[in-house]
Amino acid sequence: MRKLENLLDEYGESHQDETNKLVHWICVPVIFWSITALSWSLPIPIIEKTIVNNWCTLALIPVTIYYLVLSWQLALGMLVFSIGCLLLNAIIEASFPGSLWKIALSLFVIAWIAQFWGHKIEGKKPSFLKDIQFLLIGPAWLLHFIYKRANIAY
Repeated sequence: MRKLENLLDEYGESHQDETNKLVHWICVPVIFWSITALSWSLPIPIIEKTIVNNWCTLALIPVTIYYLVLSWQLALGMLVFSIGCLLLNAIIEASFPGSLWKIALSLFVIAWIAQFWGHKIEGKKPSFLKDIQFLLIGPAWLLHFIYKRANIAY
């Protein structure tokens, strides 16, 4: 069995309850986006911040490499989602100057509260408490369901 399949299976063990799964379908993308938005909001000394020129884009490079090591198909899907996050950050920042970090932080906190509530219903601890890499497996776990439904190999 490939490493990715092992990680997805292990992550899935603590995500069997339908309510917890629904919470994850909503909150995992929100948390991923909010982290991109918070890192986007960090000041960059000297240079002007653009969609390519910010801490978020820099942080997404090793994240994309991590997904690439697991599966190039999954990495491609996560890259598309990541670019969507970057575009959303740019739109929010342009539309509501100075508010991106406040919106992101609020949603980050709310989403994590919901995640822990979902795990309380599940009766199992979040996977990342066992292994930190599961913070990156959560989005991949959701994407693998989309790929399966679309008959895309990963």
